[in-house]
Amino acid sequence: MQRSSNDFWVGLFVLIGAAALLFLSLQSANLLSLNFQSNYQVTAKFDNIGGIKPKAPVKSAGVVVGRVDGIAFDDKSFQARVTLAMDKRYNFPKDSSLKILTSGLLGEQYIGIEAGADDKNLAAGDVISTTQSAVVLENLISQFLYSKASDGKDAVPKDAIAKDANVKDANVKDTIAKDSPAKDTTIKAPAGK
Repeated sequence: MQRSSNDFWVGLFVLIGAAALLFLSLQSANLLSLNFQSNYQVTAKFDNIGGIKPKAPVKSAGVVVGRVDGIAFDDKSFQARVTLAMDKRYNFPKDSSLKILTSGLLGEQYIGIEAGADDKNLAAGDVISTTQSAVVLENLISQFLYSKASDGKDAVPKDAIAKDANVKDANVKDTIAKDSPAKDTTIKAPAGK
């Protein structure tokens, strides 16, 4: 009897530990969010959402104020339509703006909301029109490389320009001297006087 009682408690402890481990792994991967606060939904359109996924955080000043509820493609504007579930405790002006940001250099992506100055607040069903798309690292690298390539191709050191100008000046003088016959510029008095 004593042994079956110990087996029961050990089994229960292992089950609670496995459930806690599952909960922590889902919570850290943003696959599970336990939020018992009511929320309101707003939408926004982005040209490029990068790696934003459903359940990604919406932050303002580093504080999570909502979550990404859904992502869809708008085939009329050819943009990503993102639905945000904003916590009702936080009210933002209607002219607020959204940016897709990254935590650290290669961290998770999230949506940052910056408050505007409008007197009216966002309500359920509103559309946030001022958005900034995700920065794509590959695009930044290619822009940097192309700008460096064009700078290197066109750039000529100042010393080389000055030396080249002196050589061209000397060449011009030599060419003028060779091509034009020497003219006698002395004035001669008329003969017979």
